[in-house]
Amino acid sequence: MLSDIQIAQNAKLIDIRQVAEKLGIKEDELMLFGKYKAKLTNELFKRVENNINGKLILVTAINPTPAGEGKTTTTIGLGQAMAKRNINAIIALREPSLGPVFGMKGGAAGGGMSQVVPMEDINLHFTGDIHAVTSANNLLCAMLDNHMHYGNDSDIDSRRIEIRRVMDMNDRALRNIVTGLGGKSNGVPREDSFMITVASEVMAVLCLAEDMTDLKRRLGNIIIAYKSDGEPVYAKDLSAEGAMAALLKDAFMPNLIQTLEGTPCIMHGGPFANIAHGCNSLRATRLALKLSDYVITEAGFGSDLGAEKFFDIKCRKAGLKPDCAVLVATLRALKYNGGAPKDELRQENKDALIRGLSNLKAHIISLKQFGLPVVVAINKFDEDTDSELMIVESACRELGAEFEISRAFAEGGEGAVALAEKVIEAAESESEFKLLYPDDMPVTEKIKSIAIKIYGASGVDYSSAALKSIQKIESMGYGNLPICVAKTQYSLSDNPKLTGRPSGFNISVKQVRLSAGAGFIVVYCGDIMTMPGLPKNPSAAGIDIDENSKISGLF
Repeated sequence: MLSDIQIAQNAKLIDIRQVAEKLGIKEDELMLFGKYKAKLTNELFKRVENNINGKLILVTAINPTPAGEGKTTTTIGLGQAMAKRNINAIIALREPSLGPVFGMKGGAAGGGMSQVVPMEDINLHFTGDIHAVTSANNLLCAMLDNHMHYGNDSDIDSRRIEIRRVMDMNDRALRNIVTGLGGKSNGVPREDSFMITVASEVMAVLCLAEDMTDLKRRLGNIIIAYKSDGEPVYAKDLSAEGAMAALLKDAFMPNLIQTLEGTPCIMHGGPFANIAHGCNSLRATRLALKLSDYVITEAGFGSDLGAEKFFDIKCRKAGLKPDCAVLVATLRALKYNGGAPKDELRQENKDALIRGLSNLKAHIISLKQFGLPVVVAINKFDEDTDSELMIVESACRELGAEFEISRAFAEGGEGAVALAEKVIEAAESESEFKLLYPDDMPVTEKIKSIAIKIYGASGVDYSSAALKSIQKIESMGYGNLPICVAKTQYSLSDNPKLTGRPSGFNISVKQVRLSAGAGFIVVYCGDIMTMPGLPKNPSAAGIDIDENSKISGLF
């Protein structure tokens, strides 16, 4: 059996200009990165801005196992399947972070016969977008420290610096550091820390900005610190937004690539969903809607994280109205949520499966609260039995959700045709999308609404620091912003050990931070690391390159 990278390396790619041509994109509207990658320019945006929008389909998932459940594979398979029906469809995905690539979870290019290519490029440096975000963020940090070194005219309290340096790699040694050591010429000594790039506010800003003017405005509104009197200091106070936007000029343009079957994919932006808002860029989604009849996009992790943020943050900000939600599940994840041991998930276990269905049902109910039709897609593995699949289908039918098996991993687009037909039928049906909470609801009530309606919690517990931060945010006039919850992806609760459909628990809010540039309030629940660490046996240890520059071991 070929590995994902071997399948990708054997693929016959077509020139990216031909992929663009299928969408009616002209060659002079592309910025080429070799033969198989291109950026989509502002000229294209201007030309198609008055086109009618296509249908918007969100692919999400139940709470996953650590290996993930094939959400990206299903998304890609759906796009390929629609192409087989001669339907003009575009896939819109996030870019992979190097942290998971070299860590444990892997990349974000799909798998098997449903991948986007060139796979090695996508999972490594791609077109440099994430590096540009790193540079823009760290320029702001350098300008802040430089300001303090030269007298600190803004009276910045060194104990209340909000901005953190970033890098696109898992490195636990950088979680807590001290900078400015070595004497007066090396800056002002202070405690500091690193975040992974994709958790940064600069990444969120890149993904939520509408145009270059909006990008600069949002960058300027990033709160970098507080003064001794408690007043905020913004990036614009250091005149940093212009240089940051200049660094992001090319990164702000979405990337066009293709699937193994030559169908188009726009890939752009990459915030995590457990510690950020988990969606690809607004700019990419909007452009895809103008260029196609159907846009299939995804949000990170389960619907409790990625989908809720996609709806309540991205769709709220952009006025987007999705037409259908696809909920990806696997039998192994259902058994995992039913208490089966990790090393026994491939074995038939109807009792664990039935217990785990409570998780699937919770996600279906959550998605239906947004007024959307739901199609459950079972990402099928060889060991899955017909009797187990029938149990899942019956549970979906009880809750009024369509059900279909996806064989996109093994068969590519052909293996997802039946799923695509169900999705198209659902997307064309009458629906009325609605948000979970209004803008003017108090911050604590917004958090409570998410906790009770989406997580199934009984209530919310706050630390004194969190309540103080909420009070400060509301007094500053930012109480109308949406909520971005940072919590574990492995449970509907904030405790990763509570699988299935936990009940009788409270969500614990430890910290609340304002992302004024991105335009949301980050609520930290449980122990969430914004700088992950590598596992004991990282994926990086199995990656190699030979004398002919051929890469191996990349999944």
